[in-house]
Amino acid sequence: MTEEMPPGRGTGAGPMDAAIIRGWWQRQQDAQWRAAAAQTMRWSAEPDWVPLPNEATPDLLIQATIITFGDKTNEGQLVEAVAIPWFAIIRELERNPNFLFEFDWRKMEELVAGAYKRQGCPQVELTPRSGDKGRDVIATWPGIGSIRIIDQVKAYRPGHKVPAKDVRELLGVLDVEQNVSKGIVTTTSTFAPGVEEEMKRFMPYRLELRTGPQLVEWLTVLMPPS
Repeated sequence: MTEEMPPGRGTGAGPMDAAIIRGWWQRQQDAQWRAAAAQTMRWSAEPDWVPLPNEATPDLLIQATIITFGDKTNEGQLVEAVAIPWFAIIRELERNPNFLFEFDWRKMEELVAGAYKRQGCPQVELTPRSGDKGRDVIATWPGIGSIRIIDQVKAYRPGHKVPAKDVRELLGVLDVEQNVSKGIVTTTSTFAPGVEEEMKRFMPYRLELRTGPQLVEWLTVLMPPS
């Protein structure tokens, strides 16, 4: 994908993650909550409510580990579960939608991959940082009537609109990848004028264009009740 967000904000696990979770648990004395939080980290079963801890400031959330990984595949790495900071990020987006523009391109891919997992997709793959062949996230519902979606994530600043050529490139991927049901371009921004009109014959069954506001709406719908 094209990098537009500022690099260097960090995406790996480390002391920041431990500080967030430690601060979270210190304020939660109830044993039931502790069990639910641990379950969330392991199996993506959310607690009934997800408060945003004081320690989990936006800067800390940007650096936190938000998804956990499973095995590697021929196309990337399986997403095993969403971690507690993923929920906290969505809570912050509910409060401040502009928080979406603080993430670098790789963190946005992880956020979207976590959303598919949270949506109940049994097989979500995050492709490598390079050589992804125009596919950032692959979401597969196998079995009879199987569905396979490729999502190209564009982490753009406000005002930087996704041009038609980028969408055409995804259509080219769909022509090559005959086992793909649908392609989605997800952006933190919007699309250039005329793109939706040009692509409307492919929408919504073969192609979907997801803008920043639509992305935030999708993410917030996936949250547990407050």
